[in-house]
Amino acid sequence: MSETRPLILFDGVCGLCDTSVQWILARDHQEQFLFATLQGETTAGLRERFPEIPSDLSTMVFVDRDAGHVYVRSRAIFQILKRLDQPYRAISYFRFLPAFLTDLGYRLVASLRYKIWGKLEACRVPTPDERARFLA
Repeated sequence: MSETRPLILFDGVCGLCDTSVQWILARDHQEQFLFATLQGETTAGLRERFPEIPSDLSTMVFVDRDAGHVYVRSRAIFQILKRLDQPYRAISYFRFLPAFLTDLGYRLVASLRYKIWGKLEACRVPTPDERARFLA
């Protein structure tokens, strides 16, 4: 049976994205999410099935493979938070606000991410415990 857990796609060289992935890993106690970089082979292959996955690296993407949905920017963040325990799940209720409003904040942070959090020399190498949750 093929893997159908939700997949979080992120910029593999972005310091903020790396920090965000580490934050999610620490709070995803049920190990429900898998991760892949936007620059990787997994994402390239997924674009055939989900052409709405952007090639823009400034966008975090949440792929719900069971439902066949792709969420980008703030909508991706809300989908992730919705699946975590409280108090983080409560933040996901902001998903009921219009996307153009919530994406304003997302786009502002995305435009400053390299300046504030820096750019990594290479994609992070998962620890041995995390390795099974990261796709190439």
